[in-house]
Amino acid sequence: MLVSAKDMLTKARAGGYAVGQFNINNLEWTKAVLLTAQECNSPVILGVSEGAGKYMCGYKTVVGMVKGMIDELGITVPVALHLDHGSYEGAYKVIEAGFSSVMFDGSHYAIDENIEKTKEIIAAARAKGMSIEAEVGAIGGEEDGVVGSGEVADPAECKMIADLGVDMLAAGIGNIHGKYPENWAGLNFDVLAKVQEVTNGMPLVLHGGTGIPEDMIKKAISLGVSKINVNTECQLSFAAAVREYIEAGKDQQGKGFDPRKLLAPGFEAIKATVKEKMELFGSVGKA
Repeated sequence: MLVSAKDMLTKARAGGYAVGQFNINNLEWTKAVLLTAQECNSPVILGVSEGAGKYMCGYKTVVGMVKGMIDELGITVPVALHLDHGSYEGAYKVIEAGFSSVMFDGSHYAIDENIEKTKEIIAAARAKGMSIEAEVGAIGGEEDGVVGSGEVADPAECKMIADLGVDMLAAGIGNIHGKYPENWAGLNFDVLAKVQEVTNGMPLVLHGGTGIPEDMIKKAISLGVSKINVNTECQLSFAAAVREYIEAGKDQQGKGFDPRKLLAPGFEAIKATVKEKMELFGSVGKA
């Protein structure tokens, strides 16, 4: 069954590890992440962007697919289904559709409006037993049309949002979506430490987990990051594996064009990537 992300992140914060949020884009993605979580005995968060939700025929379709897989695959580890960078309208849609967790990204609003809208989402989500993530300081780059310039969060504003009663907080600390440029300045750990201090140990969220060096990941976890989002890296590994299969001409051999065979290398690549991240984040064996 689907669960709120609150308990898994509280345990991660206390245990000094992080739970991975792996964005899903279709059946292969979802199956790969769920099976890997079960094999690694790790809690997991399935992230769904608004664009991916639309691609997969709507949030109710996503809920049905995920619940069906959990049942048919015998998944027993904690699984949260989470809206990633949700708009105000999108947040309400997943609350009604049956997600177990929701992110309202009000970082592009002035802080007062971010606070007011976050309050409303909290009230609606709490009534359904869902966990809530909010954001202060936009994450750099672009994800499904959500564009951020990479502002570093103001710790005082982080405290204002945290005090509303959210379960996790995404604070911009120089992280970006997609590939990191060669001249990237790195994560701002001074700001991260201050945010952790003023939010009284609230689980923090690191978006843009693809491409951040392992030592930075581990330091971020030590400073309170309890949820790390990964999307681009799974996309890259999936694309590379499928490309290799096609370029080797395997799609022309026998029934190699069958989509179940064509997509299988990508499926296995996602599993390998997710396992690698779970090991790095320290969530293996923590279900």
